[in-house]
Amino acid sequence: MLHELAQQLVNLIFDWGYLGIFIMMAIESSFIPFPSEIVLVPAGYLASKGDMSISYIMMSAIAGSIIGSFVNYYLAFTLGRKFLLRYGKYFFISPEVLEKMERYFKKHGHISTFTGRLIPGVRQLISIPAGIAKMNLLEFTSFTLLGAGIWALILTLLGYFIGENQELIKEYLKEITILVIGLLVILGALYYRYQKKKEL
Repeated sequence: MLHELAQQLVNLIFDWGYLGIFIMMAIESSFIPFPSEIVLVPAGYLASKGDMSISYIMMSAIAGSIIGSFVNYYLAFTLGRKFLLRYGKYFFISPEVLEKMERYFKKHGHISTFTGRLIPGVRQLISIPAGIAKMNLLEFTSFTLLGAGIWALILTLLGYFIGENQELIKEYLKEITILVIGLLVILGALYYRYQKKKEL
């Protein structure tokens, strides 16, 4: 039922064109849970038919993702951990989820704002521990832009090449997610070694 409601919403938003993509990605990147694949995969399919431009899809998606991430970042930055632990449930942020995000952020450091953007279930809320930690805004924006851009490109190209085949999308999205997580483990290890060498 939730998926059908979301799909109807996407159909409505797509009537607004690139502005619709921007709005939906801003929602998806804030504290409101919303799967980005039901926005960008159809957009990629429309691009394959010549109805939309991949360049404009990417610009709209990245801009929306940045705005949505800023919402979470500033919410956490200004209100703080105690407020979120007490009232976060009203923003779909349970204490368990908040603690999970904080553990992830502490384990992987500031680069987690990049790597976390590529992991489903983590990507929407990784901005919150960054805000609580008062991470440098330029660094936060750079990592978020890079991670959001890669994820948006993956989903858009998936829709562009196999947008008509929902079964293939599910299969490839799972495989891509596993591949991305594997690459992130390697990237995290290299980053950790780099940080250790800087400390010596």
